[in-house]
Amino acid sequence: MITMKQSILLFTAIATLLLSASILKAQTNEYKAADSNIVWVGRVTADDGGNVSGDWSGIYARLRFTGDGLSVKVSDSKKNYYNLWLDKETWREPDKIVTVTGKDTTIVLLSKEEISAICGKKNAKPTVTHQITLQKRTEGEQGLTTFHSFSVNGTLLPADAVRPRVIEFVGDSYTCGYGSENSVKTDPFKPETENCNKSYCNIVARYFDAECVLVAHSGFGIARNYNDNVKGWYMPERYSQLYDMDRESRWDAASCPVKPNITVIYLCTNDFSTDRQPSESMFKKNYITLIGKIKEAYGEGHPVLCVAGKNDFLMASYIREVVADCGFGNVSFAVLAPNVHNSESDLGASFHPNYQGHIKKAYNIIPYVATMTGWDITPEKPIR
Repeated sequence: MITMKQSILLFTAIATLLLSASILKAQTNEYKAADSNIVWVGRVTADDGGNVSGDWSGIYARLRFTGDGLSVKVSDSKKNYYNLWLDKETWREPDKIVTVTGKDTTIVLLSKEEISAICGKKNAKPTVTHQITLQKRTEGEQGLTTFHSFSVNGTLLPADAVRPRVIEFVGDSYTCGYGSENSVKTDPFKPETENCNKSYCNIVARYFDAECVLVAHSGFGIARNYNDNVKGWYMPERYSQLYDMDRESRWDAASCPVKPNITVIYLCTNDFSTDRQPSESMFKKNYITLIGKIKEAYGEGHPVLCVAGKNDFLMASYIREVVADCGFGNVSFAVLAPNVHNSESDLGASFHPNYQGHIKKAYNIIPYVATMTGWDITPEKPIR
């Protein structure tokens, strides 16, 4: 026969078990995309409603949470692709590629089953802490993404803070990783195979444990765009834009929380495309204008590295003269010789470098960045 005291003890034990079970079962909580716990890198902007928008290639977010599921409410003006890593460094292959399209779309970024498959069953419990990196693979031409909110089957926590080192890259299709996931140079371009994470820029940034900010658009140059397409709108103008595809938008460097330690300009392949080139005077004027905008944004002492591609020695001559005559301090010149990568196995779609070709480019750029910033080169550290 159970006494009153035993009944009370039994009731208390059952209640405790039920309470523990309810705690273990994560509660779904919604957080605005502009929540202070989420770290955003790249040219994005938050509105008064807590939405975060951006279209530049390579913008990314870090988000830490406890729980067993994560989803996002998002809108996109066209169709973009995002890399997602869960509890991994970004040199690895992404755990998932997320397609973003439509208006006010709810996308499950990670289900309990996916977390279990990636991290193991033990690490899929609601009490385990995870961090994701969500990176835009595709460039502005593929659309503007607006993140509204993230829903977590658990709790949002502060993500890893912005790293002390930040590199800004100003470039074209090479910087965007155009066709970087292809292995055949005659393959046509597809947005699905554009991946800026396999471009030289992210490889260089990873080597220095730096954040990577991209201001890049395929087909654009300093004073001439590919095959003379889109006349009168070049990268010096585009550099001033908050959004890649919005000519009227204006980027405010002073209000941007992520400021680079160095800017690398890798442009001009399009200027010298299709066996033509811009006038020397216009080229130099526009290039110096771009350098001036960078200096205005970050200060006269801000290092700027001007890289000439392997395509044309006249291009290299023009850029060398720009660096010598621009009138700004702490501006350096680097040139990639024709044999920096080969023209067969190192090329992906539309004769653009694939990942292997980009690694070779990174090998050549890293020493210049190290010299200009004073950052150490570690011989045993892999470049990937």
